[in-house]
Amino acid sequence: MRVIFQGRRKTGRFDLEAMEMAVRSAMHRAGAAALTELLEFPAPSDAQRTVACPCGELARYRELRSKVVLTAVGLVQVLRPYYLCPRCHTGQFPVDVDLDMERTEFSPGVRRMQALVGQQAPFDHGREQLKVLAGLEVTTKSVERTAETIGGDIAQREQQQIQRAVQLDLPIPVGEPIPILCVQMDGTGVPVVKKETLGRQGKVEGQPAHTREVKLGCVFTQTTWDEGGFAIRDPDSTT
Repeated sequence: MRVIFQGRRKTGRFDLEAMEMAVRSAMHRAGAAALTELLEFPAPSDAQRTVACPCGELARYRELRSKVVLTAVGLVQVLRPYYLCPRCHTGQFPVDVDLDMERTEFSPGVRRMQALVGQQAPFDHGREQLKVLAGLEVTTKSVERTAETIGGDIAQREQQQIQRAVQLDLPIPVGEPIPILCVQMDGTGVPVVKKETLGRQGKVEGQPAHTREVKLGCVFTQTTWDEGGFAIRDPDSTT
C-alpha cells in the first residue's frame, strides 16, 4: 500500500483496483493471523490424554503437531494434539475430525468454493476464478479432486435416501399389532365442463359423457365381523 501511495504522489493517479486488491490482501493476512492463533490448541489435560481407537485399544497423547491449511483468508497453521495407538500404531488427530479437515489441506469453506467453481466450468477456469474472486492460490488438480469428492458424497447420500424409500424405512409402530389391514379402491364420476369430455363416449350409446372418472383409495383396519361374516371397519381407522 505504501508503494501505491508513493506512485500516486509521483504521477497524481490513483489505481483503485490495485488499492482494493492490496486492502483485501492485507485483510486476509490479518484474518489468517487471527485464525492461526485461534487454531493453536493446548496439550490435553491428564483426563483427556487418551482417546478410543477403532481397534478397541486406547490411543495415547504423544505431542502437539502442526499442519498448514488453506482457508478462505489464506494459509493458516493449525497446532493440535496427536494420539498414537500402542497396539495398531494408528495415529489420529481428533481436532481434525471436529473441524472437518481430516486428511485434507483445505478448510471446509475453501472446499465448498472449489466444488462450486469446479461444477460450473472447466477445472482450470475454476482455479482462475478462485484466484481473482477470492485471492486464493490453488491447483487445477485440487479443484478437480475436491469437486469430484464432494459430488461423490452428494450422490452417495442421495442413493442412501433412495434405498431407504425403496425399502420402506418407516417409523417403528407402537401399540398392539393389527392382523388385518384392508385396502380398497373405487371409481366415481365427477361432473366436468364440456371441453373436458370432448370425444368421450357417455354411458348411453350415442350420448356424450358428462363426467370423468376419478379413483379413490382408502386404507383401514378390521378386527371384527358382523353376524353374516362380513368384515366391520374399525371406527376412525380410515386413511
